[in-house]
Formats: sequence, structure tokens, C-alpha cells
Amino acid sequence: MVNQSIIVQFILKGFSDIPIVNAVCTGIFLIIYTFGILGHISIITVIIKDGHLHTPMYFFLKNLSFLDVCYISVIMPKVIVNTILGSEEISFLECVVQLYLFFTLAGTECFLFTAMAYDHCMAIYQPLLYGITMSGKLCWELVSTAWICGAFYSISHAINTFSFPFCGLNVIDHFFCDIPPAMRLSCFDYHANEEWSFIYSSCIILGVFILTIISYVCIISTITKIQHVQGHWKAFFTCSCHLTTILLFYGTGSSMYLRPTPDYSPIQGRLAAVFYSIITLTLNPVVYCLRNKEMKVAFKKVFHQVQRKK
Repeated sequence: MVNQSIIVQFILKGFSDIPIVNAVCTGIFLIIYTFGILGHISIITVIIKDGHLHTPMYFFLKNLSFLDVCYISVIMPKVIVNTILGSEEISFLECVVQLYLFFTLAGTECFLFTAMAYDHCMAIYQPLLYGITMSGKLCWELVSTAWICGAFYSISHAINTFSFPFCGLNVIDHFFCDIPPAMRLSCFDYHANEEWSFIYSSCIILGVFILTIISYVCIISTITKIQHVQGHWKAFFTCSCHLTTILLFYGTGSSMYLRPTPDYSPIQGRLAAVFYSIITLTLNPVVYCLRNKEMKVAFKKVFHQVQRKK
């Protein structure tokens, strides 16, 4: 017999079904989370303080770092608090808000990547008109549009996931409120909603990904026409950091949301989520700093300024 009482809270299993393993994983990811937050805050601080980085490219990078801080913070604080308190509970409202914010930020990240690809395309494809084309107003409009599109993208997922009542089992086999594990707790047949979620995500994510790829096709075709070796490599490294970040994000995220729903596995879902929601976002500062000469110089400059003030 299924308990027909309406669910008011869920139970999050965490990273593992075994408590000690879950605690160890939480401790490891807490360290990773801390370094990721510090890395992103450092990038934002350096870009703000160094006047040489007040360009469209670093304006988008600053916004990307802020977005990543929000993205990873939607999940990890709740996981950490639950582990410390020995609790696995999350209220129904918290679950809805967490899912909505998570997919708002994930969608915004996709749209922001496309805006950044367009910026790089203009910088390399039309360098003489770049300063006029990528005005401050346009940059703000692109970032605002990314946030608005991300918010609307998430609304549909939240409504689709929580449109049916939940009753009976309330254990979410995940470490946060994600669509597949939450939808499987519905009292009614969720398969039509799950298929719609898959099709919807595929259309939106593949759409913005294709726009990003088109920008990079233009970029690569332009780079190959550069005759000077120094200019060739400078243009390549300008875009390589961004392209690396895109491949990491889309590569791990697509393994979860862009595959047929019958193939969903809770263990694989948790493993994929660890990469696209924690590890990949934490690696972004490393990718942008280690492969970006201007960022390295700016970091040293700001560090020396802080040292002199002391």
C-alpha cells in the first residue's frame, strides 16, 4: 500500500548511501568548494582593481565568475549543513527553490557562454570595429538577456517537475533536488513530463551550443588566415580558455540531461552532477588563470599592491 499523505519534505541521500562515505565525500567537496569560491572571488577582485582588464572580454569573465559562485552555492551549503547536523531533510519549498535556482543559473551559464563566444568572435573577426561593436551598453544587454533567458528556461522545468502531487516515498536519490530523481517520486505517471523535459532541454541547450560553435567556426577560420605566427598564437590562446571551459561544462552536463530518460541511473546521475556542478565550476578559475598571461600579470600586480599596503 502506498502512503497517500501529501509530502511536505524530502530526504536527500547525499553523495552515497553509506553514511561514512557520504561524510568523507562532503569533506572533500567542502575543500574543493572553498578553493573554488576563493578562486572566483579573486578573479572578480583582480578584474575590478586592474584598469587594464576593463574590457568586454573580462567584463564577461567577471560575470561568469559571479555566476559560478552562485551556481555552486545553491547546492553545497545545504549539503554541508545537513552533514554537520546529521540531517538529510529538505522541505518541499526548499526543494522547489533549489531546483529553480539551479536550472536558472545553469541556463544563464549556457547563454553567457554564447555571449562570450560572440565577444571573442568580434574581437578576432572584426578587430578594427571591436571597440565600437562591443560597447558597454551591448555587454550589459547581453548579460541581462542571459539572466532573463535562464530564469524563463528554469520556470518551465520547475513547473513541469512539480506539477503533480508527491506522496508515498519521499527519498530523493541524489545530493540535491534534481529533475529525474524528484520526478520519480510523483504519485502519477511522470514519463510524459520526463520526455518533455528531455526534449525541452535538448532544444534549448543544443540551440545555444550550436550558436557558440558557429562563433568558433568563424574564429578558427579567421585565425588560420593570420600570417604572423605571433598573432596566430595570441588569437588562439585568447579563445582556448573559454573553449576549454565550454567543453568541460557541456561535456559533463549533456551526459546527464541530453540522453534518453530510460537510461537514467541514480549512481551515474550523482557522479555526473559532481562534475558539472562542483568540479568543473571549481576548475574554471584555474583554467582562466594558468592559461591567461594578462590574468597572471594582473594577479601579481594586485598582490604586490596589497603587500605594499601592509
